[in-house]
Amino acid sequence: MAARVISGKAKGRKLKLVPGDTTRPIMDRVKESLFNILGDIEGTRWLDLFAGTGQVGIEAISRGAAEVVFVDNARAAIHTVRDNLAHTQLGEWARVVQADAMTFLRGAGERPFDIIYVAPPQYLGMWVEALRAIDMAAGRLLVDGGLAIIQIDPREFESLELANLVLTDKRRYGNTLLGFYQYADVGD
Repeated sequence: MAARVISGKAKGRKLKLVPGDTTRPIMDRVKESLFNILGDIEGTRWLDLFAGTGQVGIEAISRGAAEVVFVDNARAAIHTVRDNLAHTQLGEWARVVQADAMTFLRGAGERPFDIIYVAPPQYLGMWVEALRAIDMAAGRLLVDGGLAIIQIDPREFESLELANLVLTDKRRYGNTLLGFYQYADVGD
């Protein structure tokens, strides 16, 4: 399966995949639907957690995101993200961090993100752990009205009790489910 940038500055550029079978790249139709749902993302700041190939973050930059921070623990994924950023010439708007996702979430906070995209390895419950960590630190990690978006297999989905994030939309595309959790700062 070939990955490519669908729209924007780097439209049509092919992207490398991470060697092996440790990542699950997003299908083009799911990626296109995601960005259609989001609409105009001009000037937004993203966190691409469990970045893999970096496809989602690169698509965001191509469509006008101001900055994307790519985080992955795997060295092969980090090399692939860097190669893809160089090939698309979008590296100017990116920061690539090799780190454990949970460790990164605990330490992040220089500026909150507009969108945090969470696409962890399947069937390990990591999306639940990541979403709970984002929920606990929502004011530090997300802007008011910001979104945490999960990409999982529909069989993994479970309803979660969260303090700061609200599930506002859920879309299924074959064996991929996107869940949209919005942060609303209600203050004290």
